[in-house]
Amino acid sequence: METIVQEKWNEGLMKADDSYMKTRRITIDPITRLEGHGKIDILLDDKGEVEKAYYQIPEIRGFETFCLGRPAEEMPQITSRICGVCPTAHHMAGTKALDSLYQIEPTSAGRKLRELVYNAFMLEDHALHVYVLGGPDFIVGPTAEKSKRNILGVIEKVGLETGKRVIEMRRKIRNIITYLGGKVIHPVLGLPGGVSKGIDPADLPLFKQTAKEALEFARFTLQVFKDIVLKNDDYVKLITSDAYTHRTYYMGMVDENNKVNFYDGKIRVVDTVGKEFAKFHINDYLEHIAERVEPWSYVKFNYLKKLGWKGYIDGEDTSVYAVAPLARLNAADGMATQESQAAFEEYFKTLGAKPVHHTLANHWARVVEMLQAAERIVELVNDPEITSEDIRAIPNAKPSVGIGVVEAPRGTLIHHYETDERGLITKANLIVATQNNSARIAMSVDKAAKGLIHNGMASDGLLNMIEMAFRAYDPCNGCATHSLPGNVPIVINIYDKERNVVQTLSR
Repeated sequence: METIVQEKWNEGLMKADDSYMKTRRITIDPITRLEGHGKIDILLDDKGEVEKAYYQIPEIRGFETFCLGRPAEEMPQITSRICGVCPTAHHMAGTKALDSLYQIEPTSAGRKLRELVYNAFMLEDHALHVYVLGGPDFIVGPTAEKSKRNILGVIEKVGLETGKRVIEMRRKIRNIITYLGGKVIHPVLGLPGGVSKGIDPADLPLFKQTAKEALEFARFTLQVFKDIVLKNDDYVKLITSDAYTHRTYYMGMVDENNKVNFYDGKIRVVDTVGKEFAKFHINDYLEHIAERVEPWSYVKFNYLKKLGWKGYIDGEDTSVYAVAPLARLNAADGMATQESQAAFEEYFKTLGAKPVHHTLANHWARVVEMLQAAERIVELVNDPEITSEDIRAIPNAKPSVGIGVVEAPRGTLIHHYETDERGLITKANLIVATQNNSARIAMSVDKAAKGLIHNGMASDGLLNMIEMAFRAYDPCNGCATHSLPGNVPIVINIYDKERNVVQTLSR
C-alpha cells in the first residue's frame, strides 16, 4: 500500500531556512515501538526527493519544575514516575544524587545490592528492546507486513517455546527488583548512604538460580542474534549501509580500567576516530555538556560544550555525540566480564575499525551488554557480602548540591539537585539519555529518509525502515522532554478529513 503524499503550499509547516517553497509532505504519526510519543515529518521537493525530515516530539513533561520545593529524599520516587519502562534508572540516578547531596558513601553491601538491582534492570530492559521493540525489524523483517512487526510476529518466527522463555525470564529477572525494591515499576530501594532492604540468606539460593538462568538467557540471546541477523547478508549490509551511518563523538561511563560500567565510574568521550577527547567526574558535567532548543521539538539537543554548536553535521568538525550501547562500547576499551569481552572483540572484528559508526549496530551492542549484566549478576549473588546486614550509612551533613549518574539502557543519565538548608529542592536538572542522543537521532532520521525515499513514493515497509533510524537508539521521549520557565509554547493544527491544515492556533 502506497503512502498518500500531500501536495500544498507549506502553510503551517516548519521552515527549513528563511525562504518558503512549494513542498510535499509525508507524515509518520504516530511513530511506533518506542517509549513516549513522536512523529516524523518528511518534506519533499517538486521532484519528490527529501529536502528535510524532522523527528518531532510533541509531548512535554515538567518534572524539573514541579520537583521544586519537594524534600530531596523524595526525588528517587518522584523522578521514577517519569517513565514506566526505565523507572529504575531514574531511581538509581536520584539515589546517587542524594549520596552526593548528603556527602555520604553507601556501605559496601549497600552498593553491591544497588548494583545487583541495576544490572538486573539493564538485562531485562535490553531484553525488552531486543525481542519486542527493535527486534521485530530483524527477527520478522524490516519490510514485513505491519501486523507481523510486533511481539506476536516474533513468537511466530522463533517459536512459542522461545517466546515463553523470553517472557518467563524477564519475569524472573524483574523479581530481583521486586524483592529488593518492593515493586518493579517504581522501586523504593535507594536511600542516601545505602538501601532500604537486604537479602535474607534463606532466599539466596533462589537469587543464585535466577542468576544462572539469566546468564544462560543472555548467551541464548546472543546466539539468536548471530543466527537470525549476522548470518543474513542483507541485514549486515543494511546495518553497515550509508543511510544508517554517522561519524560523531561517543560518550559512556567507564571504570578505572576504561571498561564498561553501568552503575559507577567516570564519563569518557572519544572522538570520531576513537581517540579520548575527555574523561571527567560527573560533578564536572556542566563543563562538557551543553543544551540547546529547537522550535520543532520539546526535546533539548545536547552537544559538546568545548567544541561549540556546529549544527547537525557529522565528521571531524561535528560537536554532536551519542550515548547508549553503541556509544558505550566505542567509548570503552573493553567489557568488565569475561564472556562479554569475547563478544565485544567479535563485534569490532566483524564491523571493522573502532569506533563503529553504524547506528543499527546498537542492536548488537545491546546484546553484548546483556551478557555483561548477566555475568555481573552472577558475580554479585556469589559475593559473601551480598547478604550482609550493613546495608546503610546514615548521613548527617547539611545538604547543598548533589549530582548522580548511571548508564541507563538508553545512555548516560544525570540527575543534578540543589537544595536550601532544609533539604528542599531549589533546582533540578535532568540530563537524560535520549536528550544526549537527540541531535544524532535527528540526523539519523533525516539521512535515512533522504537515502530511502525517491520520487515522492514510499511503501509502508520503507517508512518502517526510516523509523528504524530512531528505534535503534531505543529512545524514551517522555524522559527527554522538559518545560522551560514561563508559558509552554503550543501549536495546534486543525485538519479537514483529507488531512489538510485548515487552521493553525498558537501561543
